[in-house]
Amino acid sequence: MLIAGPTASGKSALAMELAGRIGGTIVNADSMQVYRNLRVITARPTPDDEARVPHTLYGHVDEAENYSAGRYGVDAQTAIAKISARGSVPIFVGGTGLYFRTLLTGIAAIPAIPADIRAHFNARLEAEGVEALHRDLQQRDPEAAARLMPRDRSRILRALEVVEATGRTIADWHGESMKPVIVPEHAVKVFLDVERAQLVTNIKARFAAMLEQGAFDEVRVLAERNLIETLPAMKAHGVPWLRKYLRSEISLDDATEGAVMDTRRYTKRQVTWFRNQMPDWDWVKPGDALTAITSAL
Repeated sequence: MLIAGPTASGKSALAMELAGRIGGTIVNADSMQVYRNLRVITARPTPDDEARVPHTLYGHVDEAENYSAGRYGVDAQTAIAKISARGSVPIFVGGTGLYFRTLLTGIAAIPAIPADIRAHFNARLEAEGVEALHRDLQQRDPEAAARLMPRDRSRILRALEVVEATGRTIADWHGESMKPVIVPEHAVKVFLDVERAQLVTNIKARFAAMLEQGAFDEVRVLAERNLIETLPAMKAHGVPWLRKYLRSEISLDDATEGAVMDTRRYTKRQVTWFRNQMPDWDWVKPGDALTAITSAL
């Protein structure tokens, strides 16, 4: 069972209600909610939620790691086996399109990148700048270099790391996809279709609640670790803006406005991505979703 939707659309609440009804286990499909110490700023389920129904693949990754969709696919496969063994039903919920595509179609099983290679390219990034790395990529993987913007730090680093670590390009690896984790024809797949005005209201309210519930402390602790700026956890919605506020570079109002705007833009991309990439999903209003799902079981 797959439940997707834009950020702040009510996916988690729906999954909780559904899991309670059918004896399900909620499985994370959000790329930021995997990080261990970012519970509040990523709107992970609360400890009370996790006590009410089983959850898995939440908070199991350190922020210093660059968690990939390939690794997610392996972790999801293991999770499904454990959930099925105890007679429960896996309910995947999240907003990361690539994770859902991994579940349904598979993804290239690129080996983990050794820490020394990752450190090498990050040091070069700091010393030489992203443009120099892009020029290097043009020599080592012209196809990837042509596809990527010259200042796309994260993806340029990833492409170089893969070539260095494996001797093969990302395109080569993509030609050898893993098998799907879930058989698409056997899955109930819904996307929560929320009115835009309501979604904006939800985003604003959620960020305000995050500030009250400890987001500052999470971001402060994260900043004190002096992690590499290109790591995914460093770019979680709200993190860059609250870091600027904690450094006294901007006001709290400006940080809030920036974080909310980033999230609003991201939700537009989520909606567009699912419309284009997942055309066979059922789009349902949040109020109708539970009935639609249970009737499809």
